[in-house]
Amino acid sequence: MADPTKVDPIHQFGITNIFSLGEGGVAFTNSALFMVLTVGLILGYLLLSTAGRKLVPTRAQALSEMLYEFVANMVRGSAGTEGMKFFPFVFALFMFVLVANMFGMFPFFFTVTSHIIVTVALALLVMVVVVGYGVYKNGFKFLKLFVPHGVPGYVLPIVVPIEVVSFLSRPISLSVRLFANILAGHITLKVFAGFIVTLGSLGALGFLGALLPLIMTVAITALEFLVAALQAYVFAVLTSMYLNDAIHPSH
Repeated sequence: MADPTKVDPIHQFGITNIFSLGEGGVAFTNSALFMVLTVGLILGYLLLSTAGRKLVPTRAQALSEMLYEFVANMVRGSAGTEGMKFFPFVFALFMFVLVANMFGMFPFFFTVTSHIIVTVALALLVMVVVVGYGVYKNGFKFLKLFVPHGVPGYVLPIVVPIEVVSFLSRPISLSVRLFANILAGHITLKVFAGFIVTLGSLGALGFLGALLPLIMTVAITALEFLVAALQAYVFAVLTSMYLNDAIHPSH
């Protein structure tokens, strides 16, 4: 009989302690481990690939430059040239989400972005930067963000509360979108993989029956790699758009 922990689609999201600093102290979990690995891999790759820069780049250097240009063009397109001051912030977010999502595609690895506490923390960080910079740069003019240009005065009592609620919902939508897409994809993938294990244990007929779930698992795996990259892009481009509101609140 198959081990239920290997078939259970929720088991893969469990948080487990690796070690604790003293009794009841700070715990270092599998989630923390993969966050450290994510940051370490990003730093290691970027430092090694750009350490000996050449006029004719190596493959590693070319990939680093492509990632740089991709995010730079995204920031310029969404927040303008002035938004490039936030390029390191957006680039760091994009790379973290991308690598964390890709880590989750490997068997026995942990998917950091499948936990809403992580995605909420990232979304709140974005909103703190947006509001902080918006108030710092524009002062009370930042409140123009809630008053759309050209709206008649008699409509403002209705429009302004809607704009405020829309703004406050940004961290919710930003975090839930990433969390829900990664969580749902991994659960679906695990369910179809579980069908293969269950049907395969039934003998020759079971192996034939497992063919369809196997095909679906391969297809969903390919789709999940695409979703992992796409969600990193969506998170970064929305961050750039929100930063544009902080830079140009009256637009």
